[in-house]
Amino acid sequence: MLKAFIIICLFLIDLISKQYILYLIPLNSFLSITFFFDITHIHNFGISFGLLSGFFSYWLFAFIGIIVTIFLCIMYFQSTSILEKWGFIIIISGALSNIFDRLINGFVVDFIYFHYQEFFWPAFNFADIYITTGVLIIVLHILKNLHKKIIK
Repeated sequence: MLKAFIIICLFLIDLISKQYILYLIPLNSFLSITFFFDITHIHNFGISFGLLSGFFSYWLFAFIGIIVTIFLCIMYFQSTSILEKWGFIIIISGALSNIFDRLINGFVVDFIYFHYQEFFWPAFNFADIYITTGVLIIVLHILKNLHKKIIK
């Protein structure tokens, strides 16, 4: 029950933040917060960082996202590690958020933008943070287990 509540909360945080951006910040404009951080309004028609944008329909990306999310759910139920399960929960939350965004809008809203002088990181959103965090949790768990096996 707690995990379902967490998924719903993370999903809603991402959804609400994207809705604020859609309605409050004009498309392709930037609101400077600091010298290295802006809030922007970008439509991502591709996958991560806009890759493959314009090559495939948003329906295909949504379908692939759904298949990957189903696979992640299967991995969640097969996992015996609490830490790994939490990693999957966080990834699934982000995946569902971006899939929903893509199905509703035909694109994913990205708005968090970091830069320094001539170095720019592609814009992203909270769902992307969830996915990255979940992957890091699982990778750290795998490395921890690998370290235990090497020490034996």
